[in-house]
Amino acid sequence: MPTQQPTSERNLDGYGTPAIAWSRVEEALTEQQTQAPGTGGPGRHTHWLTTTNPDGSPHVRPLGVISVDGVWYFTSGPGTRKSRNIARDPRCVVGIATQPFDLVVEGTAERVVDTDRLRTVAQAYADHGWPASATDDGITAEFSAPSAGPPPWHVYRVVASTVFAMGTAEPYGATRFDLAAPTAGG
Repeated sequence: MPTQQPTSERNLDGYGTPAIAWSRVEEALTEQQTQAPGTGGPGRHTHWLTTTNPDGSPHVRPLGVISVDGVWYFTSGPGTRKSRNIARDPRCVVGIATQPFDLVVEGTAERVVDTDRLRTVAQAYADHGWPASATDDGITAEFSAPSAGPPPWHVYRVVASTVFAMGTAEPYGATRFDLAAPTAGG
């Protein structure tokens, strides 16, 4: 993501394919992925969030992600399992299948409480078809995913530490990128 740059990369491909260029991965990470049918793989783009339940088991759910200035944001009701998991342990993984890559982003989810940032994220959602608006501590709208719980919803930003890119189109390949700590502004 633009606020983070790789500190190292490792080619994971065992077939002699060159490492995937970070610039291609960064482009896919910063592009706003639509969830419209027929736009991604398989069939559409869906981000999948994995958190850890109190017993250590994984908790995986689809979610809507908005990219703002190259940072991924998502919403979650305060009473949902994913929000409770993040409050207890912010480590998470977000995965998505895009046209050029399957992407896996490991890192943490940080709750956004800055009012200006909440307004920016709400406006980005509104600009992409979800009529959200900022509140003092989150986002609200007339509707959301049935599993989101009632409004208002918390907003989280994904702070990536490692990105895995597995090529789904020529020239294929698989590369791991370890990222530098994010810069201010996210």
